[in-house]
Amino acid sequence: MRLSIIAAGLSAALIAVPALAQQAPANIPPLKDTVYAGDWVTIGGGVGVSPSYEGSDDYVFFPVPGAAGSVGGVNFQPKGTGIGADIINDPDDAKVGFVFGPVARVRLDRTRQIKDDVVKRLGKLDTAVELGAQAGIQYSGIITPYDTLSATVDVVWDVAGAHKGRVITPSVSFLTPVSRGAAVVLSVSADHVDDNFAEYYYSISPSGSLASGLPTYNAKGGFQSVGANLLGTYDLDGDLTNGGFAIFGLAGYSRILGNFADSPIVADRGSADQFIGGIGIGYTF
Repeated sequence: MRLSIIAAGLSAALIAVPALAQQAPANIPPLKDTVYAGDWVTIGGGVGVSPSYEGSDDYVFFPVPGAAGSVGGVNFQPKGTGIGADIINDPDDAKVGFVFGPVARVRLDRTRQIKDDVVKRLGKLDTAVELGAQAGIQYSGIITPYDTLSATVDVVWDVAGAHKGRVITPSVSFLTPVSRGAAVVLSVSADHVDDNFAEYYYSISPSGSLASGLPTYNAKGGFQSVGANLLGTYDLDGDLTNGGFAIFGLAGYSRILGNFADSPIVADRGSADQFIGGIGIGYTF
């Protein structure tokens, strides 16, 4: 679970809210009568708490900005500390929709806020800039006429020369309203990384071992983590479809897997169990 996933949670519920109006009965207006007709944007911010780096058992607070929306038929949404765009403009009343477009983000793991003095002696890491694409499919009306089930896969590569590797992130999310003014989103995701990523973040070289006192370790690629998040949002005027201010809360858990969990950075100095949380407010117009 990436520390920055809280940023994605900031507007995840509001991104999917247009699905509530696509097949609207009497108590929810048609999409053309909501703020989501045509162009719309959500901006906001909040406070999050998470491990100081992946595998740490020290927790830190940090500010969380976020934005999402649809402009000119192109949807955009947070992707951790970055952004993704969906360039497929599905019809408003489509039961099945498709997602495809570019993804760009930065990875700040162990570039700052290293609280563990032993891990700190391994040295700070460089910021990774990851570019790639996302693809997926969305189904509306799974259990009720208003819910949405989405399945996507992101594939990105570091182009800044930090970990120099590739990350594949499959995810599944389910959104459903609990009232006209509130909705919840449950999502499950995993990260599969290559040997370059594993080496950069989880291996310990002989020189690193000498500096830190931790044993040498050679990590290999594979499924690095799997986790789940629960997000809730509530519109402050009791109507999600008319925009304005809404508050959100996010709680999540992930587990670092396999030889990543066996790395001394995790097994000796941290924890394979990772928790996150966040609260914030957004405004849609």
